[in-house]
Amino acid sequence: MRPTGFIIPVVLGVVWEAAVDSGLAAGRLMPPPSHLLHTAIALAESGELWTHVAATMTRIGLGFLFGAVAGTLFGVLTGASGLALRLLDPTIQALRAIPSLAWVPLFILWLGIFETSKLALIAMGVFFPVYLGVLSAIQGVDRKLVEVGRVFGLSTTGIAFRITGPAVMPAWFAALRTGLGLGFMFVVAAELMGASEGLGYMLLDGQQMGRADTILVAMIVFALLGKACDSVLVAISVPVLRWQDTVRVRL
Repeated sequence: MRPTGFIIPVVLGVVWEAAVDSGLAAGRLMPPPSHLLHTAIALAESGELWTHVAATMTRIGLGFLFGAVAGTLFGVLTGASGLALRLLDPTIQALRAIPSLAWVPLFILWLGIFETSKLALIAMGVFFPVYLGVLSAIQGVDRKLVEVGRVFGLSTTGIAFRITGPAVMPAWFAALRTGLGLGFMFVVAAELMGASEGLGYMLLDGQQMGRADTILVAMIVFALLGKACDSVLVAISVPVLRWQDTVRVRL
């Protein structure tokens, strides 16, 4: 993140700190940044924060990996085969419309209350945007480019690697970023499924104990981790997509 990206959070934090210090606002339900920093340091020094972060990031990492791989494979399959598209896509699109929380009791019943059900829920959240992004990108490949490839004698495999693949890459990275964001959303629901550690559990524990500071610290850590992971994906995409001749607006 560039320094300008910190302007709005810092200004909001300073304004709220001043409002609480001057008595214009109560800090019980919305603690000021100084109190949140104190809580975060205490949680970090006790090791509790790092335990929750490690548990959450492990679940997101594995769930994202499984969901991204499955979404990519199914997207390629349905995008490349008309038969697979007709057979699979209607079912996948129908499943995509089911709310995430509706899967929670079913996954618990099928897979138990431990890690497998949590990873399955996160992977499912990542799967759908990646699948849809890859499928849409393949269907949107310019037919003229494929015809030019055939004129130059490229085989089906050559067209896939030299034309379709590069054309799909920008949309694939965008879909991965969307899937990653949903993975962070789904991990909260996953960690409500009987978890004893994780940032989602930390949120629930803060709510049950009436600790607004704990809830806000967990939310801020979620935001920082999500931004860091998204930045990693963007950094990976830059050299891969260097061939693009596009106008990039850098914020």
